[in-house]
Amino acid sequence: MSQALSELALNQLFREARTVHAFKPVEIPDEKLHALYDLLKWGPTAFNSQPARLVFVRSAEAKEKLKPALSGGNVAQTLGSSVTVIVAYDTRFQEHLPQQFPAYDAKPLFDGNAALTQATAERNSALQGAYLILAARALGIDSGAQSGFDAAAVNQAFFPDGRYKVNFLINLGYAEPAGIYPRGPRLAFNDVAQIV
Repeated sequence: MSQALSELALNQLFREARTVHAFKPVEIPDEKLHALYDLLKWGPTAFNSQPARLVFVRSAEAKEKLKPALSGGNVAQTLGSSVTVIVAYDTRFQEHLPQQFPAYDAKPLFDGNAALTQATAERNSALQGAYLILAARALGIDSGAQSGFDAAAVNQAFFPDGRYKVNFLINLGYAEPAGIYPRGPRLAFNDVAQIV
């Protein structure tokens, strides 16, 4: 059986972590982005489908390409982050299932079933984006996820062939203290959960 993480680790991953809105001008090197992926890839997805496709937007040119799609309140934090990750999904992720899920031939479940394919791709790429946030925190990288953007504009700018579709964005970097707001309240167990 696995052991519980230390209180220090739990604090870093959950209790003390915040959505960051301003970042220090410190770059995240390629090696750390590779380490980030090497952690998040182990998170479970349905049929081991791994539908997320990630674009690490770091260069000034790529940030300018992303900028017109951002809502006004997200421009400064996105341009100021070390990297903005476009968490997208592959609309044809099932093409990889024969290799990724050898238990049985699951590809036919999705071929010709657009609704199931869409729901599976969106749900599981969102999970992978959440794993990315936790992996970043585990590596000492701060993050700020956002859905305040024009999805059609992001898709047109970065995925014009239509195979990939954006789910959400995550800014990564190292927090500027002024960009950390007080934590909002959380609902209590009895407000959201029941044991039956």
